[in-house]
Amino acid sequence: MGKRYQVVIVGGGPVGVGLAVDLGVRGISCAVIERRTRLSGIPKGQGLSQRTMEHCWSWGVADQIRAARAMPTGHPIGQVTVYESLLGEFWHAPPARELVQAYYFQANERLPQYRTEEVLRRRLAELGTADTFVGWTATSVTQDADGARVVIEQDGGREEIEGEYVVGCDGGHSVVREQTDIERTGTDFEELVALVVFRSAELHEALKRFPDRSTYRVMHPDLEGYWMFFGRVDVGEGFFFHAPVPRGTRPDELDVTELLYRAAGFEFACEVDHVGFWDLRVQVATRYRAGRAFIAGDAAHTHPPYGGFGLNNGLEDAVNLGWKLAAVLDGWGGDALLESYSEERQPVFRGVGEDIIGGWIRDDRAFLGQYSPDRDREEFARGFEEQTKGFGRRLRDFEPNYEGSPVVVGPPGGETSAHGTHTFEARAGHHLPPQPLSSGRNVFEELGRGFTLVTLDAPDDAVEAFVAAAGARRVPLTVVNDTFADGREAYGTRLILVRPDQFVAWTGDVAPEDADAVLRRVTGRG
Repeated sequence: MGKRYQVVIVGGGPVGVGLAVDLGVRGISCAVIERRTRLSGIPKGQGLSQRTMEHCWSWGVADQIRAARAMPTGHPIGQVTVYESLLGEFWHAPPARELVQAYYFQANERLPQYRTEEVLRRRLAELGTADTFVGWTATSVTQDADGARVVIEQDGGREEIEGEYVVGCDGGHSVVREQTDIERTGTDFEELVALVVFRSAELHEALKRFPDRSTYRVMHPDLEGYWMFFGRVDVGEGFFFHAPVPRGTRPDELDVTELLYRAAGFEFACEVDHVGFWDLRVQVATRYRAGRAFIAGDAAHTHPPYGGFGLNNGLEDAVNLGWKLAAVLDGWGGDALLESYSEERQPVFRGVGEDIIGGWIRDDRAFLGQYSPDRDREEFARGFEEQTKGFGRRLRDFEPNYEGSPVVVGPPGGETSAHGTHTFEARAGHHLPPQPLSSGRNVFEELGRGFTLVTLDAPDDAVEAFVAAAGARRVPLTVVNDTFADGREAYGTRLILVRPDQFVAWTGDVAPEDADAVLRRVTGRG
């Protein structure tokens, strides 16, 4: 038998490599199996949220990600929504992710997915903690009490790779998910959608009628709530485009330019680079773990590429799972910590797919059925502006939290959800809001790789209780001492126990009744 790894990752896309990087910065050895021998040139998964950029910062690649962008620095990332076509009279460009910027340490970014992958691959190579098997295909996944085994094949060759755990980051047709009998459920909208990648300087010029944005969504009454939309790859001529087409359409049957012209409202010169299709459906796995096997990213959940949720949720999966695997492998995390991965991430994505994206489609359909400029222009104009503001409202309400997690000391009756309220208050189960410290550094710059106890004029006995409990259980703990002033009082508490993924595990003003019991719970040993 060859080298044994701590974690075997099947799938070397951005989620798989992101997981390998997250494990690598924690010193965990990995094997990454990727059947592709070169990166795709399709610019999918472009929008990186503020939260994703926090991950990139913690991995040491935020500057490299920003340098890899295809659009000019400072070009707005938001969206224009237009009625009927890009020439439509009714349009609106409401604020979007900038509405929640203050609650995150990093600003969002936009770049083609293949550029993000390039940066993450370089970082993984620098860490030297992973062996990559490029051009190999995983064909079999088995496990027992001693570990997991993955059979990989290439050009008639066959190898078996062993690990303590295996993670499937291998897309919607995941071998890991299928061979570990993890089921999926969801909603099939029974729509086929075309993806077109093209270049057109003429379209770029036409879009100057709008304020600078990155995506342009066309609402047409004939589409019953589904969209046609253009997205920039760069600023000048690179675009991608999505639009529903009749089911059963083949690439050689599709009149691509006619589809583009319909959405634009005019004919324009263009050069098509790629045409593909995808099915408009929301699917989520019933669980993300089966013994020593886990799934993440598209292997665990798929949905339409609306709102930039797919890649960002996949990378959040990787970060949530990464620190938990490392904790167990390093001996201070319990099995309940691994079990909490499903319990935290699955409800969040179900809310994203069914409530946010599915709800968005249903709301647009209801609006288009109720309002028409042909019936009442003024009423339509008011309703259209209010409807297009809905994207911003959905982003404000998208505040994934783990209040109901078994490894969080959350509020009584708390539920894990994709929905919440952004606030600077430090709340158990929620993302820690950034705050400047008296040193001039941000609290995020002081967080450790393990747990961090932020103390703000807190009693000495409380700090001592956590330090003693952490030492006895070999839980890595960083202590950040500061004052309850200069904005930090917005946290609303003097003691904040922060997890390795920057979510709050516990808060209080005085020492807990049993600090050891708190640590046992949040590390899956309670």
